[in-house]
Amino acid sequence: MAVPKERVVPAQVTGDVRPEHQAILTPQALTFLADLHRRFDARRRDLLAARVARQARYDAGELPDFRADTRAIREGQWTVAPIPAALLDRRVEITGPVERKMIINALNSGAKVFMADFEDSSAPTFANQIDGQINLRDAVDGTIQYTSPEGKHYRVNDNPAVLLVRPRGWHLPERHICVDGQPMAGSLVDFGLFVFHNARKLHARDRGPYFYIPKLQAMEEAALWNEVMAAAEAALGLPADCMKATVLIETLPAVFQMHEILHALRGRVAGLNCGRWDYIFSYFKAFRAHRDRLLPERGQVQMTVPFLKAYSELLIQTCHRRGAFAMGGMAAQIPIKGDEAANEAALAKVRADKLREVQAGHDGTWVAHPALVPVAREMFDKHMPTPNQLSVMRADVAVTRDQLIAPCVGTITRAGFDNNVEVALRYTASWLDGQGCVPIHNLMEDAATAEIARAQLWQWLHHGPLKFADDQASIDFTLFDHTLAKYTGQLVESGEPTAQRAEQAAALLKQLTHAEQLSDFLTLAAYAQL
Repeated sequence: MAVPKERVVPAQVTGDVRPEHQAILTPQALTFLADLHRRFDARRRDLLAARVARQARYDAGELPDFRADTRAIREGQWTVAPIPAALLDRRVEITGPVERKMIINALNSGAKVFMADFEDSSAPTFANQIDGQINLRDAVDGTIQYTSPEGKHYRVNDNPAVLLVRPRGWHLPERHICVDGQPMAGSLVDFGLFVFHNARKLHARDRGPYFYIPKLQAMEEAALWNEVMAAAEAALGLPADCMKATVLIETLPAVFQMHEILHALRGRVAGLNCGRWDYIFSYFKAFRAHRDRLLPERGQVQMTVPFLKAYSELLIQTCHRRGAFAMGGMAAQIPIKGDEAANEAALAKVRADKLREVQAGHDGTWVAHPALVPVAREMFDKHMPTPNQLSVMRADVAVTRDQLIAPCVGTITRAGFDNNVEVALRYTASWLDGQGCVPIHNLMEDAATAEIARAQLWQWLHHGPLKFADDQASIDFTLFDHTLAKYTGQLVESGEPTAQRAEQAAALLKQLTHAEQLSDFLTLAAYAQL
């Protein structure tokens, strides 16, 4: 990735740089970032423009479908490159933000893989992002330690989980690092800094580096990631295709291009993941102009409903046909202390969900809390004695376009409406306060679930008149404003650390919910206020 001399001006840092950040934001690293930006950012912007055009077609009445121009890829006989030994058994993966204590606990959790997340479970303050790079550098070096304010000491045990890193999606900017007067893509910053400091060390230990790629909508977006990784490998003197990627299928357009996404990354892809929560959010967004595709309250939209079952089974069939892993979705439950019956009920839901996944043919699954690792592992150990299920071809699956986009039946209750308002408010307040992973009512909420809550509210309010199933009261903006004010007042009075952000979060949610068009991302709107 040699660069003409006139183009070696490094990226410019406009955020506050603490002394410890200087080891990450070195002149060499910033030059590496600048080269990534100059080489790939124009293509990234073109692909984001293609997303806007695609959504405009959906708004005008077009329905998502399989591409006619890529039929040969879907029908062709090809497979992805062999999976590295370190990734052959991924039966339980734990995810979480790039916080120091979280990284240590996740690596020690007993999970096969830890996905360190710069995206949906992290609020992208500049300090959070660069501290995360420091934390991952120390984890890769084997030096990471943490001592709590109470004096408890944490360090990584022997045989830690394999590290995968999730950079931000193509759509998110990093305004604190600029090249030629333009803010960089958060994706290129997260990826670039991590590989610059860690790729050679990880490759020397046969540990990749490995990545999770979020929010893709099309094969062209996957192809761009392939080129970015290839360029980084060349610049760092690494073998081609040593960087491996697992792609989250978490947008409605992407489910129609799974073969194509695997093909675009076929030399380095390890699998696809059912990013269920973002996928549901993407369903709302894709059909924001379609009143005939309203969904019931989010608690009723489980993976057993027809359109999500079809999505999951098609993903398994597609991956195994191509020799790639089919990863299951997130269990968001967290332990409930002080209520044994409620805790057991929550764990029973996790067991049932993981049993469904392993019996369907998934090769592994996600959890959000270390306490759920043994619960998920129990299900996969019992029903998947082999390292994976690549031999389960699911030839019985025959999924049509209409099955993938058919709305499910259900109801809207006042409790479901209130929960959406409360979760969207409390999560947004926490995010604005720098916390991207928030326990609310015994569930670990991240940006994806908050997006579901606020998008669903928008959909109900703009495609009314609707009524609650339980008391037949009208669902309208007067009710929304009253409910938002109620929960805002409760949060202000709670004295919680995020209470100071309650009014700010409420104003943002009110603006987004009343807007004539559903905005693409809560996090994009909120980033300007972070």
